[in-house]
Amino acid sequence: MATFNFYLDKTDRKGFAPIHLRINCNSKQVKVSTKEKIRPEEFDKETQSVIDTAERAIEINHYLGYLRDRAEELFNNSLKKKYTDDEIKDKLTDFVNAYKEGHDINIVKKPNIPNGEAFTFVDLFAGAGGFSEGFLQAGSNNKYFEFLLANDINDNSELTHLVRYNYQLGLDAEFLCQDITEPDFLDNLLAKLKGKQVDVVCGGPPCQSFSLAGKRKKFDKKDDLFAHYLEVIKVLQPKYFVMENVKGILTKERGKIKELILTEINSIVDINEVPKLSAFVNALKKANPEDNFILDCLVKRIEMEQFTDAKAEVEKENYIRTVDSRFKKLTPNIVDYRTSKTDTRISTIRHGFNLLIRNKEWEKLKRDIIREKDFCNIDNDAFVDTFTQFLTHLDSQEIIDKIQQAFKELKVEKKFRKQCEDIIHALKIYVLNIDDCLSIIKTFCNKRQVTELQKIIEEIRLYRIEAPFVANSSNYGVPQNRERVLFIGCRKDQKFISEIPATVTEEEKVSVFEALYDLDFIGNDEEAHHYQLIDISKQYNGTANKMKGLLKTRSIEGKPLAKKGKTFAEWSRSGRLNGRFTNTTNPFYVRNAEALDNNQKDYAVLHNHKTSKQGEDVIKRLDIILKEGDYKNAQEKLNKCGLASNKRNYNVLKPESQSPTVMTIPDDYIHYNTPRALTVREMARLQSFDDSFVFQGKRSTGGNNRKSELPQYTLVGNAVPPLLARAVAMEILKNIK
Repeated sequence: MATFNFYLDKTDRKGFAPIHLRINCNSKQVKVSTKEKIRPEEFDKETQSVIDTAERAIEINHYLGYLRDRAEELFNNSLKKKYTDDEIKDKLTDFVNAYKEGHDINIVKKPNIPNGEAFTFVDLFAGAGGFSEGFLQAGSNNKYFEFLLANDINDNSELTHLVRYNYQLGLDAEFLCQDITEPDFLDNLLAKLKGKQVDVVCGGPPCQSFSLAGKRKKFDKKDDLFAHYLEVIKVLQPKYFVMENVKGILTKERGKIKELILTEINSIVDINEVPKLSAFVNALKKANPEDNFILDCLVKRIEMEQFTDAKAEVEKENYIRTVDSRFKKLTPNIVDYRTSKTDTRISTIRHGFNLLIRNKEWEKLKRDIIREKDFCNIDNDAFVDTFTQFLTHLDSQEIIDKIQQAFKELKVEKKFRKQCEDIIHALKIYVLNIDDCLSIIKTFCNKRQVTELQKIIEEIRLYRIEAPFVANSSNYGVPQNRERVLFIGCRKDQKFISEIPATVTEEEKVSVFEALYDLDFIGNDEEAHHYQLIDISKQYNGTANKMKGLLKTRSIEGKPLAKKGKTFAEWSRSGRLNGRFTNTTNPFYVRNAEALDNNQKDYAVLHNHKTSKQGEDVIKRLDIILKEGDYKNAQEKLNKCGLASNKRNYNVLKPESQSPTVMTIPDDYIHYNTPRALTVREMARLQSFDDSFVFQGKRSTGGNNRKSELPQYTLVGNAVPPLLARAVAMEILKNIK
């Protein structure tokens, strides 16, 4: 049985005493220097800690506790049962040196800026930073990416970003922790960018509740994220943007959602070309005198695209006021004075205009209600319909529908009907996108004018996109069959990109075994902070040669190589950043932002490799499923053994193939060799994250906490695989001008 305690050595000339860790085991003793010094009166021998009033007490005590834990882990949780004195010292000294390197102030050489051309990128809905990681790995023809800013709403995303990119890699990349739907989001984004040009924007706005024609079905926080993502694109006008989403978006509402997304992208205009289109529409008024009001409305709607934020809101308000003014002039012609003051239909029209004029204020109110609704978990209950109906009635399209119905019920004289129809038409134009406005303009054109308009349309559309591209991550060196849809918007002055070429063939794909075999030294309820040697011959006995045959030497993107290269596991250990960041510090973990502020950093060789504590029945259940090879096939045996589960599915990993899509719940997967769930590090390997990328904060969470917290498993499961992002970045670098 080993014992561990700290003691002070002799004081130096300045009165500071070095702290040492002493390990006693089987009458033998090993001493390891912690490389920390304190004044003797600041050390409490009884508690083995620095007294609270000492400088850096919180930081040093955290470090001493962490070092003791690593020593205990070495003796209690290691596959190896015999160590020499030097082996113990070497392993613990690794932790000590990593700690000192992370805390000492050093003069370092100037960051290694590659020779070549830098292009900037911004990562929205960044989560852990899969897009960011892949873009920083990319380099092509002396071109590379410079990371400007990431955004997400979750504190743990920000913490993971700060640790990885600011502390570890030493980058100046900003992080904006704010909901993209908030009114001042764009202002804050632009303030953090400090006038820098953005060449590429990437991100995956969730579109779960996105629906047609503004008729949203749930009204949750994810409703407007796509629209707000495009608002950022309109303001930044990057050379390329990449929008990632689930494959189901292609078939949602029979493909209409996909078409709507493409239409909205096509509606982003080059503001420099707006005057040309306005002039063209104004010229149509000569041949269409009776429709001058509608044509004027189309011009106003088109010109709104030149403005953002405050100015855009003013223009929207002015538009409605113009239509309202037309209605006020028309009112005496369609109803008498008394009716105009008391009739419900007239009041509906008049008040509808008031609601539309105050649209900005109502949008703020809707956002607050939706936030409170989500906070109170209003869903699948007696309250949800009331909230949905109220929020639906505040939608601009719904208000316009009610105004239209009120006009119908008035039964206006025939000679004034067109004026009424024009008012309704004008209101409908107000909520249309540019693509739909262009369709209306065509109805006023003759053949020659249609041809002329088509040329203007080609010039006014800022981005070109034909169709979304379905990308399977396994085609890019990721050991996982994860299909995602990519919408790639190409600015009209850039080369067109329609797809991302695969980096590996079907036969060359990376297997689960290649990704995970060297981490297979951990059991139930264990945590490892350093790698251990894996002996495949002993572990797999009769099938060792088959398993060894799965290991391939590969290029960074997964292409098998006859010479040089590394295995997937070796790439994961050494990292895929290609030595670009010369002043990179050792990876570390912190519990939260407060721990980061207090320098309570946990340095280790290996991070995020901890298994869950699973009961005996769970282990037996997983063992049966593992041996049967499939959850469905195991049902009969599980029922006989009294181990049946209500869980919908377990995915047994197949060592020779790719994993299914990695999600956010580790219990969904069973390790191919051991009846257990996967660790965060193993799931990160299946996503193609380097081992030096440390996921911060809690490992997991449950219940209602899932709404507000983003633990490590969720960060991993929601991420874009870095090697897929790298392939996207490489294709952009090959084409960008």
